[in-house]
Amino acid sequence: MSAVWRKSSRSNGGGNGNCVEIALDGSAARIRDSKSRADATVAAPAWGAFLAMVKGEEPFRS
Repeated sequence: MSAVWRKSSRSNGGGNGNCVEIALDGSAARIRDSKSRADATVAAPAWGAFLAMVKGEEPFRS
């Protein structure tokens, strides 16, 4: 099954193609720049922690 990519709601809407896309598969999140199409894979727990930090739900820990 091929990945279903979604654009970030915070991506640039100016029509110049600058956006971040994500595909979720249950065990990981695949993230890419819409221009380069090369993607990186992040384990689901790490992706969840990142989202919580961005939303201010959890303090950042290094």
